[in-house]
Amino acid sequence: MTTTGSLYYDDGLIQLDREALTLRRYHFPSGTSKIIPLRDILGYRISPLGLVMQRFRLWGTDFRRWLPLDVYRPLKSTLVTLDVRGAYPNPACTPKDPERFREVLDELLGAR
Repeated sequence: MTTTGSLYYDDGLIQLDREALTLRRYHFPSGTSKIIPLRDILGYRISPLGLVMQRFRLWGTDFRRWLPLDVYRPLKSTLVTLDVRGAYPNPACTPKDPERFREVLDELLGAR
């Protein structure tokens, strides 16, 4: 995780800064990133990962949210679902450090 310059959170798969949230390995099958401007994020929900359906879904959708490729998801416990203007299904992610991610996201969304 890096906290220098304009980069506030980066765990290798998720990058969050003053302008946007970048979800790496998002699009299937190309694995390209999805860049979501902060102005388009209306809110978010944090929930525990389900034991089977979300935890072992390494990439794809459960028809409510889209999860980028994360081979370490089975080892994680927290799911963040974003409410993004015009997006369906909602983008979701599993940060490596969910508390730090939440702190930074709250700070950046509150500063708008």
